[in-house]
Amino acid sequence: MKKRSIFYALLLVVVVACGAVLFNLNPNDKPYTIKNGMIHFEAPERAPGQTSMLGFAAEPIQTLRVGFIGLGMRGPSAVKRFSLIDGVEIKALCDLYPENVEKCQKILADRGVAAADEYSGEEGWKQLCEREDIDLVYIVTPWEWHVPMAVYAMEQGKHAAVEVPAAMTVEDCWLLVDTSERTRKHCMMLENCVYDHFELTTLNMAQQGLLGEVIHGEGGYIHGLERFWHQYQGNWRLIYNQKYRGDVYATHGLGPICFAMDIHRGDKMEYLVSMDTDSWIGKELAEKSLGTTEFANGDHTSTLIRTHKGKTIELQHNVYTPRPYNRLYQLTGTKGFVNKYPVEGILLSQESVQNSGVADHEDLSAHKFLPKEIFEEVVEKYRHPIQKELMEYAKKVGGHGGMDFIMDYRLVYCLRNGLPLDQDVYDAAEWSCIGELSRASIENNSMPVAFPDFTRGEWDKIKGYRFAQ
Repeated sequence: MKKRSIFYALLLVVVVACGAVLFNLNPNDKPYTIKNGMIHFEAPERAPGQTSMLGFAAEPIQTLRVGFIGLGMRGPSAVKRFSLIDGVEIKALCDLYPENVEKCQKILADRGVAAADEYSGEEGWKQLCEREDIDLVYIVTPWEWHVPMAVYAMEQGKHAAVEVPAAMTVEDCWLLVDTSERTRKHCMMLENCVYDHFELTTLNMAQQGLLGEVIHGEGGYIHGLERFWHQYQGNWRLIYNQKYRGDVYATHGLGPICFAMDIHRGDKMEYLVSMDTDSWIGKELAEKSLGTTEFANGDHTSTLIRTHKGKTIELQHNVYTPRPYNRLYQLTGTKGFVNKYPVEGILLSQESVQNSGVADHEDLSAHKFLPKEIFEEVVEKYRHPIQKELMEYAKKVGGHGGMDFIMDYRLVYCLRNGLPLDQDVYDAAEWSCIGELSRASIENNSMPVAFPDFTRGEWDKIKGYRFAQ
């Protein structure tokens, strides 16, 4: 009897071990290691012959030929915007559903633009990428398709522009970086918030030294999606949040701060710590829409980041609770402070006011925002050159107040003129990897997580962020 018990015990061990291999059930099978109290994700070495994309500029493309993949929620507005930009030919339209392609054909017809070739079905996007008469593939699909489509486009000799987040795992972030470096094709994440008007103005202020040294930034994505969940085809966004903890949508809040702090252009993010609340509203959504009470994503997630130069960034994610829309967006400098939500405000030290070039005003306090008339004077004086060129027309076109048009215009402008893009593949990787890094921290009792250096040691090669002109 004793021998039989030992036999069955050993058999159970073998079965459990085999099951862990076959079905990946090993709870310790994580894509990271823990060393000296900090989580580290694997950083692959750069392959032989593969070179950095920092400052990369492709050959100028006189007429930019574009193909669009994903024509559901945001795709049609992108097609419309591109139809308004000179030097562009819209060659192909692709969506899983043919009726979405037809809607975009009507947009082109209303603009007097020639009809584009049509693709649909499960494999239509590959056929679009394989065309020889396309320079840029513009990807507006659910998150899980961003990396496969962007990688395939680059491997077919196309530049790739991909919606946010560009990737959902650190491994996929590296795949985008390595593919871009190997193929010498751009991979730009379509982060529109860096082109919003207050962000551009205050970025220019920071670059002109008006804020002194920018030492802290706050950003977030606080946007109750109660009215929008059903608009995501197949409920894909809610399903993702049901499966994963962490700040899964960090790029809107993080991007403008990284530009102002010169991330991978003189500084780099070193590590983060994250924590979240339990899920209350998320579980209600899951029970109502998915038939389960299991929901991983906390109703509110908070993340703190420290940079190599000793600066800090705070991020928040909350798409559940009833709150006013808020991306936070604050910059704290040694000589000034800017804030966007709930009201736009600028606070400057007396020295910065004197150096700003605005009229001499009395009774200015470093403890409150500039009065309205002085605020308007400072904003007008420090509007970014890109704003001065595009702002009024962009507002008429629309798209989140015009920032979407500025984003697309700049992408086309840089490709047509052979300039480095405003956002490179390292921005895409750094801003997107927050999802998995924050999840790893939360799942390990808010343990610090080291940031992968996607530039592989070249983060200080470029001195300061600037838009190419």
